[in-house]
Amino acid sequence: MMNSGFMSAAGPVAALRVHGVHKRFGRTHVLQGVDLTLTAGERLAVIGPNGAGKSTLFDVISGRSRADAGSVFLHGRDITRRPPHAISRLGLTRSFQTAQLFPTVSVVDHLRCAVLWRLGHRYTPWRPMRALADVTQACDALLDQLALAHRRDTLAAHLSYAEQRMLEIGLCAGVGGDVMLLDEPTAGMSQSESVRVVELIRTLSVGRSLLLIEHDMGVVFRLADRIAVLARGAVIACDTPERVRAHQDVRAAYLGDYADNAPAGPPDATGAAPGDGGDHDA
Repeated sequence: MMNSGFMSAAGPVAALRVHGVHKRFGRTHVLQGVDLTLTAGERLAVIGPNGAGKSTLFDVISGRSRADAGSVFLHGRDITRRPPHAISRLGLTRSFQTAQLFPTVSVVDHLRCAVLWRLGHRYTPWRPMRALADVTQACDALLDQLALAHRRDTLAAHLSYAEQRMLEIGLCAGVGGDVMLLDEPTAGMSQSESVRVVELIRTLSVGRSLLLIEHDMGVVFRLADRIAVLARGAVIACDTPERVRAHQDVRAAYLGDYADNAPAGPPDATGAAPGDGGDHDA
C-alpha cells in the first residue's frame, strides 16, 4: 500500500517522470530510452544487476549528469537541464552509494545546514546557526527520529558506518523535499542495522515519494509498492512485487531462485518477512 493517497480525478499524480532518457559515456550506451513514473506517495524500488545504469539514472534525475536525450519532469516541471541545487530547491533530494558527509562537522551541524533553507533562512556567516530556535527545534526532532540524539555533537568521521548512512538519510529528509532518491541505503549493513534503516525509511517517507536503489531483495520486497527492473540500460519490467517476482524476463535477468523464496508479507518482530532467511544481496 502506498504511504499516502495522492489522487486526481484522472488517477494517481506523477511526482517524478522520466521519459525516453538516454545517456552515453563514450561508446558505452548506459541508459537506453528509460521511461519511469514515480506516483505521488509511493515507494518505487529500482533493481538490476551491477552496471545496469541505476546510479547513472539517479545522476541524470538529480542533475549531476545531463541526459543525451529524453526528459525528466518533477511535478510536471521539466528539470532535465537544471543544476542539482535548483532541482533540490524544487523538492527533490538524494543520497549516494557512499555517504557524502563532512568528516570534521558534527551530526547536529550537518542537520542544521539541511534544514536552513526549508525554514526560510539563508546562509549568512555572521549569524550563528545555534541562535536560530526553529532550526534547533527541527534538528532535535530529526535527531530523535534518527536515534542519533546521543551522537549530537559527534563528528561525522567518528560515526559508525550505519550511523553515517542514517545521518545521510536524515539530511535528505531535513531538506524538506517531497521526492527522495536513496541509493543503496542498506548496503554493507548487518541484518539488525538493515532492519533499523528500513523502519527509518518507512517513517521519513510518509507523505513523500521514494525512489530507491537496493540490492538487498529482502528490503525491496518488504518496502516497495512497485519494483522497476533495469537491465542493460532499459526498464524491462515495472509492476507490483508479486508480479515482478513472477516475471520470466526478470527471473532470468536478475532474481533467479530468489523469486521462489521472496518474502510474501510484512516483516515480523525481528524484521524478517515470512520466508525471508536474512540478507539476500544480489
